[in-house]
Amino acid sequence: MLGLLLLLLAVPVVELYVLVKVAGSFGVLETIFLLIGVSIVGAWLAKLAGLGVVNRLQQTVRQGKVPSAELVDGVLVVVAGALMILPGFVSDAVALLLLFPPTRAPVRHLVLRRIRAGGGIVTVVGGRRRGPATGEVWDVDSWEDPQGPSDPPLLDR
Repeated sequence: MLGLLLLLLAVPVVELYVLVKVAGSFGVLETIFLLIGVSIVGAWLAKLAGLGVVNRLQQTVRQGKVPSAELVDGVLVVVAGALMILPGFVSDAVALLLLFPPTRAPVRHLVLRRIRAGGGIVTVVGGRRRGPATGEVWDVDSWEDPQGPSDPPLLDR
């Protein structure tokens, strides 16, 4: 948690530092145009990478395999697209690294290794459990009582 807080504080400071240095070297107007240009090219690359991931996902599903690597690639491309929207050269550089398959592969491998180490369970929102784990399993299908064919339809009159 502390690491995330430090990251959230450090990233904008680093981005501002790099922006000021680039603006000091090239000029403010040129820096703004460069940021816009990099964002446009990055969005185009994100679209191409996303379409490639979707094609690989479809091929993997057609082969009857679980598309775990393709799903992780899809998430990484979405993250890269979000990073391209943020103004700054550092976030754009990280996004470009995530968009190209050779540089995305080590990140995908790391993510898949962490997922597999956790038993295939992904926690989207972290938190602490309160109390011991009970091991209860809730069957969501049992919550509904489907109408049988002999039941008359319920109509509002």
